[in-house]
Amino acid sequence: MPAMPERPLDNAPPPRDHGGNLSAAMAEFGGTRSGWMDLSTGINPHPYPLPDFTAGDWGALPDADALAELEHAARAFWNIPEQAAVLAAPGASALIAVLPALAAPRWVQITKPTYNEHAAAFEAHGWMIRDKGPAEARVVVHPNNPDGRLWSEEHFTSPLTIIDESFCDVCPDQSLIRMAARPGVIVLKSFGKFWGLAGMRLGFTIGDPELIAKLATWQGPWAVSGPALRTGALALQDRPWAEATRTRLRQDAARLDELVLAKGASLAGGTDLFRLYNVEDAPAWQRQLARAHIWSRIFPYSQSYLRLGLPPSDGWARLEAAL
Repeated sequence: MPAMPERPLDNAPPPRDHGGNLSAAMAEFGGTRSGWMDLSTGINPHPYPLPDFTAGDWGALPDADALAELEHAARAFWNIPEQAAVLAAPGASALIAVLPALAAPRWVQITKPTYNEHAAAFEAHGWMIRDKGPAEARVVVHPNNPDGRLWSEEHFTSPLTIIDESFCDVCPDQSLIRMAARPGVIVLKSFGKFWGLAGMRLGFTIGDPELIAKLATWQGPWAVSGPALRTGALALQDRPWAEATRTRLRQDAARLDELVLAKGASLAGGTDLFRLYNVEDAPAWQRQLARAHIWSRIFPYSQSYLRLGLPPSDGWARLEAAL
């Protein structure tokens, strides 16, 4: 078999703008990873407690019964319609990358600003992107990242509809999961954000059984690790933890608003996992926080948007001092 040609490094696509990436922050402002407080993502700083893993979780191929238990727990937790199918995957990002292949590439409507991986995935599959107007596919993030915008059913008329509910577990009463029973609809759920275990790499796609079957075939067997199967099933069945977490996140989001608005910012939106502020000079705010080894999120399309995640319990005084 002939060797695959190597892709020249100078032809590699530029990295997309995201939160995280503490390596770049440390390269400019110094410090060690353990000394930084990363508020650039919308990940719960108080994660779900990990179970005691068994040797089988690590040493054996992921078990089919464990996968079925996880997907059963997902159905119950999110009140998934009986007509909809559910598929667990190694993170919502892995799903986002392949969703455009579910239909022939034409026009997709993606309203900006929003999470940029959706547009990148559709572009990679040959789709043309528009902000408004009719399209063969529609993608929304609900609630939206970064401004927290919520959508309603009348916004969706395209044959292929993708609703990314990665941050919706803080406001389950706003979920559009009932739409997963409709043909051509896909709802995405992230595990890493609300449960604070982004490194677990677990996500779910829910919706049209025909489309979910295609995704399952493309994904192949054993996509979700044994530790993720065990942790996900336990977490999704732990409703008291979820309810207590929503209360704490709501209180902490209000506390963050009070702190940042007192420094001259105004609220531009967000969710209970992250807050979006308008400030006079967002890069200057980011640099000021970074000098205290606190990493925040700014956006290449806005000089005023500053997004902050919630600090851990022992990080509030440090954040206030840095501001």
